[in-house]
Amino acid sequence: MIETNGPDFSKSTMIPVIAQDDASGDVLMLAYMNAEAYAETLRTGRVCYFSRSRNKLWRKGEESGNVQELKSIFFDCDADTLLVRVVQIGGAACHAGYRSCFFRQIDPKTQTVSIIGEPVFDPNTVYQSKK
Repeated sequence: MIETNGPDFSKSTMIPVIAQDDASGDVLMLAYMNAEAYAETLRTGRVCYFSRSRNKLWRKGEESGNVQELKSIFFDCDADTLLVRVVQIGGAACHAGYRSCFFRQIDPKTQTVSIIGEPVFDPNTVYQSKK
């Protein structure tokens, strides 16, 4: 049966979320949400994820200021993956300072890696309180 009411957190308490720039269509990042992060995202209009490494809610941009304003939200046919279309405020979604977390490209023929784009900010400056 196809779920029609939204993501199904009974299958897994954590579901993957793809963040996509609403204007350009660029894929910005992949993260995870639990039911609480999903509810907060809908309630506030700002994307909230669940940090698996910190084991807590992660309000995107709470340290960097690079928040994601929710424009639309979709779920897949199995109701176990989300796509959020966002306005990326601050210009960077990636904690490494790039606009997108997908800034490294592998050439399939040569298997060489290239960096695509330039950093938007210096993570050493933005996250200096973490050191």
